[in-house]
Amino acid sequence: MGFLKKLFDFYLSASLHVALSSMALVLITRQMFGFEMASSVPLFVFFGTVAGYNFVKYDAIARTAKKEPVFRVKAIAFLSLASLLAAGYFFLQLQRTTQAACTFFAALTILYTLPFFPNRKNARNWAGVKIYIVSLCWAGVTVLMPVLDADASLHHFMEWDVYLKFVQRFVLVFVLVLIFEIIDLAKDDPHLHTVPQQIGVRRTKWLGFGLLIPFYLLELLQQRVDAGRLWINLAMVLILVLFLAFANEKKSRYYAAFWVEAIPILWWVLIFLFQF
Repeated sequence: MGFLKKLFDFYLSASLHVALSSMALVLITRQMFGFEMASSVPLFVFFGTVAGYNFVKYDAIARTAKKEPVFRVKAIAFLSLASLLAAGYFFLQLQRTTQAACTFFAALTILYTLPFFPNRKNARNWAGVKIYIVSLCWAGVTVLMPVLDADASLHHFMEWDVYLKFVQRFVLVFVLVLIFEIIDLAKDDPHLHTVPQQIGVRRTKWLGFGLLIPFYLLELLQQRVDAGRLWINLAMVLILVLFLAFANEKKSRYYAAFWVEAIPILWWVLIFLFQF
């Protein structure tokens, strides 16, 4: 049992779970627009997420001199390097426009992590900026990149539905990050000015509840409204409401690191079961 727990913890610590979530969102985009997308996009996003998230996560650990088990750190470093090489391979398979978009979001991630200016902190420590950068990157990578790669002529990219999906995905990630910020409230640096730090946990929850209204209603503004997807999105809203309502600082790390990050995977499973 102890071995299985260590394996599960490694799965979470190595960012494999969040990588599956990001890949699930790419697959959702493919299904929503009916793309015959090459496997290079979801695989690039999967491996890129593993490498990118571990870079951000363990850069922070190195800066704070926090001690981690040596074997686990080495294993994650090896996995991250392998993932970086795999992401590089799949990057070369992408369309030029997709590569350009990828470069932009990668630059945002690096800006979020590393300090480039003397006596300045990185973007991660800029007051209140974190949640917007994370939401923008996730929405861009999981909506815009698949659209760009599936349609080099940019015909689909000019469609109204693409921008609605981008905003909807931004809102979804924003709400997910709110849950993380509530749970991490006691551990976060006060200078981060996260949403719960600024307006309190109760108001943060109400903000999340309020954002789920446009998240759902945006589906009705599309040129092609799908009744099945409306029911699936309603189920997603109810699930998000429950996770947001029960979020607090005393929840175990698995509440956010596994269950909350599993929500995009659950979304894809529902679409796969009822719409594919």
